[in-house]
Amino acid sequence: MGVFDRLPPMDHLRSEKMCFVQLIIPAESARLAVTYLGELGLLQFKDLNEDKSPFQRIFVNQVKRCSEMSRKLRFFNDQINKAGVKSSVRPAMQPDIDLEELEAKLREHENDLLEMNTNSEKLLQTYNELLEFKMVLSKAGGILASSHNHAAPAERELDEHIYDKEMDDGNAYLLEQGVHLGASENSGVKFVSGIILKSKAMAFERMLFRATRGNMFFNQAPAGEPVTDPISGEEVEKTVFVVFFSGDQAKAKILKICGSFGASCYPVPEEMVKQRQIFREVSGRLADLEATLDAGIQHRNKALESVGSQLWRWTIMVKKEKAVYDTLNMLNFDVTKKCLVGEGWCPIFAKSQIKDVLQRATLHSNSQVGIIFHEMDTIDSPPTYFQTDKFTNAFQEIVDAYGIARYEEANPAVYSVITFPFLFAVMFGDWGHGICLLLGACVLILREKKLSSQKLGSFMEMAFGGRYVILLMALFSIYCGLIYNEFFSVPFHIFGKSAYECREKTCSLLSDER
Repeated sequence: MGVFDRLPPMDHLRSEKMCFVQLIIPAESARLAVTYLGELGLLQFKDLNEDKSPFQRIFVNQVKRCSEMSRKLRFFNDQINKAGVKSSVRPAMQPDIDLEELEAKLREHENDLLEMNTNSEKLLQTYNELLEFKMVLSKAGGILASSHNHAAPAERELDEHIYDKEMDDGNAYLLEQGVHLGASENSGVKFVSGIILKSKAMAFERMLFRATRGNMFFNQAPAGEPVTDPISGEEVEKTVFVVFFSGDQAKAKILKICGSFGASCYPVPEEMVKQRQIFREVSGRLADLEATLDAGIQHRNKALESVGSQLWRWTIMVKKEKAVYDTLNMLNFDVTKKCLVGEGWCPIFAKSQIKDVLQRATLHSNSQVGIIFHEMDTIDSPPTYFQTDKFTNAFQEIVDAYGIARYEEANPAVYSVITFPFLFAVMFGDWGHGICLLLGACVLILREKKLSSQKLGSFMEMAFGGRYVILLMALFSIYCGLIYNEFFSVPFHIFGKSAYECREKTCSLLSDER
């Protein structure tokens, strides 16, 4: 065994040797200690509260606060995406804040945004109502004017006694009677004007006809321009309608049907002079509301821009805090209730680094008592830990996706550094496409420091994490493409047509005869 002990260490071929340790941390330095250990990333805590539910653990209130802040950050992100505001790629540098200050700031920003959204919805609803009223005035006024023009010949015929009065009372149209008698105060014919969704207009007319047993006249016209729904934010097509009827019972039925179909009714005077006057008033109020809405949108976008410039930094901070308190919930108080006891696994080579981190946490927390760190014996099987760098990390993740090796078992990721890109190139051997992949990988590698500090999309994050995998895949693809004589799927005979071409004289004679 002495010969094997003197062999050089197999850093990447086998998992690191682990040891089971115990930490006794004073309560005042527990948060900083776990934070620094998390940044080091070389200690895996064991959950000592497996028998407890998440609501029975020590730091459940802090976890709830972090979850609530995460919800607010998601709300800000949704509002930014909905408004189409572009946040800065690099977050603005601002002084560091603690969790309490961040919580108060997020609460203030959320209240401001909710208030602005409420005011904007109310203004938009008022704007839509005025816009619909304007459309009803325009379209219904035209319908009423055409009705008056249509009824004029009937008036002349009645004045000249062309038809008998009894025949006229029995067969005249309801609309003509309404227009003819509209100037009279004793007229029983009335009308209701409003606007409804275009998709509901046909069913709405059918229901009115059945409810009034045909004692109505329905006229409609397209609104002319779409109306924005304040709830969904989508533009919908609407139709202006005018219903002529007689009697109060019919009016009550028509109004109930309008309410059930979501139709909005607006009063339209019969006189053209009043219609023009109301139309001018509505147009003026619409112009004022448009200016108010634009100013509100600009103010809201500025608020979202200020939030968006710090959103990424706040999100990282909240995620770290939540991870710290989730880890603290895996620890237990000792008998005195003044210290937290934790157990976990760490690589043997990392013990000195962990002690330095714990000492730094003690100094920064101004604790009078140091953190106790000592090794323990256990019969449990240690976890597998492979030390990786920026080059081997992507290959290790590919192997871990299929399965993690047992403790001190050979690491397949070392072999996959060559086999995975080579097998890709065997299937995708084209040195033209390989050059394109090589250029893309070189861009990612040369801009490594800049891209690592930015918030990337899901696709770019995946490509950046596997930049060295893409680099090797490109090199092997160029190599196999040269062997295959493939350049963008076109044969490219650099080394001749074929290495297996027949060189015998008989072959050339046979080809000449053919």
